[in-house]
Amino acid sequence: MRKGELTHQAILERAIQLASRLGLQGLSIGGLADELQLSKSGLFAHFRSKTSLQVEILNAATALFTERVIRPALMQPRGEPRLWALFEGWLAWEKELVPEGGCIFVAAATELDDVPGPARDRLVQTQRDWLDCLAQGARIAIAEKHFRDTVDVEQFAHEMYAMFLGFHHSARLMKDPRAEQRTRRAFETLMREYRRSDC
Repeated sequence: MRKGELTHQAILERAIQLASRLGLQGLSIGGLADELQLSKSGLFAHFRSKTSLQVEILNAATALFTERVIRPALMQPRGEPRLWALFEGWLAWEKELVPEGGCIFVAAATELDDVPGPARDRLVQTQRDWLDCLAQGARIAIAEKHFRDTVDVEQFAHEMYAMFLGFHHSARLMKDPRAEQRTRRAFETLMREYRRSDC
């Protein structure tokens, strides 16, 4: 990797941390340049616009999420074990693997839900991809005879996704010390609901 690429990557890593705390809208090229002790013109050469910076931050965060949550889960056996791995990976992402500001995707969703543009479009695509990943996990669980044949995989993905958002809210905003315990119990209930009766 060339020096310019390494610099670009280092900038994005710091930008993800700042955006998780300040928000995508609150992060500016000038502010990021000050944080990294770089010239504004030097940073501008990497991103060209605030919109470009926001999209690249989301791209980098998506790559990080894929590396830390999705890829390890894909190494697990197909079906229910893989869904459990996705669940555990996301909990680890929320608790340990994300910057102090919390999950950038949740933060950005609150910021961008009514703000049309490339950053919102990119965020929506990342979340659709995550829902598709969860639905595909359920499809595989059906194929492996872990889930009932009649399972609505998109409904399963919706409920699992909603559980993640609920955990984020309870743990970070409400500071509920039982947030993880409650979320684990909810996921166990969800899996029982969709599991074949003969499993």
